[in-house]
Amino acid sequence: MVSNLAGGRPPRHGLEPGSQLGALEAYAAQAHGYLTAGDDQLSQLAGLLRPLILESWLRSVRAGIDPMDPGSERGLRGPDLQRYRDAHTIAPLLPLIDKLLVQDTARTGLIVVVADQFGRVLWIHGNPEQVAVASDMGLREGDDLSERRVGANAVGLVVRTGRAVWTHGPEHYLHRLHQLTGAAAPVHDPDGRLVGVLMIAGGVRVAKPEILALVKATATAAEMDLLLAAMRAAQHAARDPVPVATDRLGLDVLGLGQPQLNKAGERVALSQRHAEILLLLAEHTEGLGADHLALLLDDTDLDNGTIRAAMSRLRAVVGSNVIGSRPYRLRSHVATDVEALRAALDSGDVESALRLYAGPVLPRSAAPGIVDLRDELRARLRAAVLGSGDEGVLRRWTAGADGRDDAAAWAAYRSAVDRDSPLYAQIEAKIRVLDRRLGADATRMQRSRS
Repeated sequence: MVSNLAGGRPPRHGLEPGSQLGALEAYAAQAHGYLTAGDDQLSQLAGLLRPLILESWLRSVRAGIDPMDPGSERGLRGPDLQRYRDAHTIAPLLPLIDKLLVQDTARTGLIVVVADQFGRVLWIHGNPEQVAVASDMGLREGDDLSERRVGANAVGLVVRTGRAVWTHGPEHYLHRLHQLTGAAAPVHDPDGRLVGVLMIAGGVRVAKPEILALVKATATAAEMDLLLAAMRAAQHAARDPVPVATDRLGLDVLGLGQPQLNKAGERVALSQRHAEILLLLAEHTEGLGADHLALLLDDTDLDNGTIRAAMSRLRAVVGSNVIGSRPYRLRSHVATDVEALRAALDSGDVESALRLYAGPVLPRSAAPGIVDLRDELRARLRAAVLGSGDEGVLRRWTAGADGRDDAAAWAAYRSAVDRDSPLYAQIEAKIRVLDRRLGADATRMQRSRS
């Protein structure tokens, strides 16, 4: 049961920064108590946290993230970090970010965090004393703030959702971040892809609507700068075109089968690594430096020599004139089944999207860039399916591997089916099986911890 805090009413689902902060803190603190109590208490969280935060916490529990994690020195550091961020798309925007965001906020004791599209912190600007305080919390340049690493936080949620968000105090999944409030907004390139995240962080002063509005306005200005740069580059390319390959190339990476390259009508089997590289280059049309590509493929051990060797072998497969260098980039369009699926979702054609979805993106790949793409695409497709309310769409999703045990999808399917239909009883039975299984899993996890 929810205790009688703030009049017994949990914070509203659409809570704006600056409102009901006392109630939010109290309920989030109580939620941490249930989190510590074990899996059999997780059902108590639903009335205590905003839905966005609740979903993030539950994903963190399933991922096995420890809310008491003290942090570590693991991250991109020194020359590796310097090379990576200097080559990053968002680096040329720093003067604009400094002018619009850093100069004023630094004087108020707040800090500005600039992260990449995966949640890795590239720069932290602000008063040295406040930057040191953030470092003590485990918020340092080179650290990974993605949800899959540290649970609910403003940067990680922007990466996850693509929308501006704020998190306050104990809403953070990790205890070491409970003194932090963050307001963050996404920066997209002209093609709509996430390229970075801007965040103002500090104490309770950040929990004001005008702070989130300021971050969003700066992100919008940064996007306009990227658009102007792309227009100038297009004009330059028109004056001095780069030779491109003429053969049409296609890449299939969805599902459990072997990745395939369609080259001049011939289908060629690709190795996992070659498929990863080709897909990442197709997703990053602006090109990728060797350091950036290495980080997307493996955030621990790959060096530039390994990347060069892999690229040389890939060129032998796709053609020597398909991939340019410095940065590595595709010199002609490679049509991917990921691109086709995304286009179907963009147009609202959920049925076509489901037909195209043969399975997860390169399901055997553990490359960070591929994992993030896989999660993003599956989450977007699932949201479209659940939001469709279409009986046929929901039937197809729940019949597949991704939706077979998706309790929310089965509930949506039940809502789309007439109560008098024989299907309704079958769906009800499946939901009861899932409920029992969820309870059994929670019991086993609790026993394994005791």
